[in-house]
Amino acid sequence: MERSGKELSKTLCWEDKEVNGMTEGVSCPLSLPSPLLCLNGGENMQVEMLEKAQELFRLCDKEEKGFITKFDMRRLQTELPFTTEQLEAVFDSLEQDNNGYLTPVEFSVGLGKFIGIEQHQNSESARHEETFESSWSEELDKTDEGEKQFCSVLEHLEASQVFEHQGEIQELWVRLQKELPELLASFEEFVFRISSYIKDMHHEKESMELVLKRRETDHDREVKCLYEEMEQQIKAERERLLYQESTRLEKSNLLQKELQSKEQEFEKMLYRQKKLEHQLQCQNSEQLELRVQNERLRILSENLLDQLERTKWELEVTRSRLQELQKEAQVEQEQKDRDIFQASKNMQKEKQSLLRQLELLREMNKKLRDERDTVEAKKMAGLKKKKLIPSHLSFACCCCCHHLGTFHLPGGH
Repeated sequence: MERSGKELSKTLCWEDKEVNGMTEGVSCPLSLPSPLLCLNGGENMQVEMLEKAQELFRLCDKEEKGFITKFDMRRLQTELPFTTEQLEAVFDSLEQDNNGYLTPVEFSVGLGKFIGIEQHQNSESARHEETFESSWSEELDKTDEGEKQFCSVLEHLEASQVFEHQGEIQELWVRLQKELPELLASFEEFVFRISSYIKDMHHEKESMELVLKRRETDHDREVKCLYEEMEQQIKAERERLLYQESTRLEKSNLLQKELQSKEQEFEKMLYRQKKLEHQLQCQNSEQLELRVQNERLRILSENLLDQLERTKWELEVTRSRLQELQKEAQVEQEQKDRDIFQASKNMQKEKQSLLRQLELLREMNKKLRDERDTVEAKKMAGLKKKKLIPSHLSFACCCCCHHLGTFHLPGGH
């Protein structure tokens, strides 16, 4: 019997795993019963009204929930000449308990009052109403009694929000309650353990996904900060180099203008010298008469020559200075190119390093997911193997164990 209980519980656990084990609410499908009233004579109108009420209720309750809401009431617009606001007002007037929904009995009785078929105060009318309500109640009680009892058991075991589809579990619970009531407590304890395990696994999965997501977000933020910092550094270095280049260019332009000015001045001096030499040659014939003037011109020529030499020396100094500046500019340009190349190379290395780190994190994430999938696959494979054991062996084992008078929970000692 212990083996049979284990096989039965593992089969149920496998079926619950297939539907993900989690749900937000419990739906209790309920099929509306056909009218059970057999009224004669003057009661035909009421019978027709009840049948029409049931038909309208079915039109509203297309999902077969067993109750209708204000939203479901709007589906009667195609059957009744009412607007949406009027149908909502009818729903509010029929809803006496203020619980947000209408049962078939509340809908039929209230709709009968709404469309004008008044309830008579005599005993015969009261009997008809009681017969109608009792017929609905009997059908609903037969359907809901076991389900309500099972739902209360799930609520007591804190497992009502774990299993999305509870039909198989409810069917097994009902069978155990009827055929093997001595196993019912063990089955309920097994359901409690399974629901606790599913909740723990769900919380563990959510925590792992949250940690992985947080790590990925932190890494992306760090990479983004590094990229922004490098871009700012490169931008600042580029602006500094551009400023230095503009400063050198301004100095070079000033020196170039100064050199042009000196060259123009030198050309003017050469022109004056040539003019004086020409005058000197023209006046050679008058050397005797103009000796004094010649001497004066000689002195003036010497002065001009001295000035010319000074100008030449200044020109040479200016040229040498210009050459030095050009060499410095060339050296600085080469250094700038090397710095830019080195910075680009360093950026490429850092980018490759960051990409390797990102790939490593992705591999770690993939490895963690693969490990999680492997663990879940192993658990699912174990459950599949247990499910393949025939059910008749379980009952045979249960009979033996029953005669032995022993039973143990799955995983018990």
